[in-house]
Amino acid sequence: MRIDIINPKAAKLLRDLEDMNLISIQDSSKKGFADVLKKLRSKAKEAPSLEEITKEVELVRSKRYAEKSN
Repeated sequence: MRIDIINPKAAKLLRDLEDMNLISIQDSSKKGFADVLKKLRSKAKEAPSLEEITKEVELVRSKRYAEKSN
């Protein structure tokens, strides 16, 4: 279940309910990969093409393998 808190008073009410052992609140501040990806894409003017992604991955891999072989 996900709840978006609009009013700060609601957060206090939820904390009070937790203090009374009526509810349990789990911290979900750890963002998943999809959330991070969505955030990064929202800041970009346009999404990279598949070719651009492939070139970047190949570049990083070649650098990594070159470092391991030295």
